[in-house]
Amino acid sequence: MKILFEDSEVIVLVKPVGVPSETTQNGEKGILDLLKNQQGLKDVYLLHRLDRNVGGVMVFSKTKKSAAHISKQIQENTFKKTYLAVVDGIIEEKQGIYKDLLFKDSSKNRSYVVNRMRKGVKEASLEYVVLNENNNKSLVKVTLHTGRTHQIRVQFASRRMPLVGDGKYGSKDNMPLALRCVHLSFKHPVTNKTVDTFAPPESPWFSFEIDQ
Repeated sequence: MKILFEDSEVIVLVKPVGVPSETTQNGEKGILDLLKNQQGLKDVYLLHRLDRNVGGVMVFSKTKKSAAHISKQIQENTFKKTYLAVVDGIIEEKQGIYKDLLFKDSSKNRSYVVNRMRKGVKEASLEYVVLNENNNKSLVKVTLHTGRTHQIRVQFASRRMPLVGDGKYGSKDNMPLALRCVHLSFKHPVTNKTVDTFAPPESPWFSFEIDQ
């Protein structure tokens, strides 16, 4: 694990692709447990999650007080997360906001866009900017306004633009999922200074430098 920032209150690292955020039901160790074991930390608190097949920046708290402080920022939408994604298709509007109602089916670990509010449905909102286009694929920068399960994947797929490599939501590309959390920004729970961290993509999909 690459550590981007660490002090007595928080630790920011780059989660590798393929590692779950927390221990799975079958006992597979998640990034939280690996962090405790490798860094020798007794108390570490998970504040947010990335899907197993998504890599990128994550922040953990070392104290309950700091965990509460950052969790409040997440709830108030002052905790900023930015992703890069490659989607199938050319997006007509080169920047915009997607707002949907999402229902999570926990039994299938899948989310769906629905047309009315009911039990289990939550509002989802994201902002995107198209950075590049090539061979009917678009590289987009995505800023989340909410943090729903599979949100980016579902919101683009519902518009017939699944993320490259996302077979769960309709992609036919036999590639790793083209989604990465590249940037986190939040107020330090003690100093109140902005902690700004960035982890550039490792896959050539994000730069369009391969033959597509």
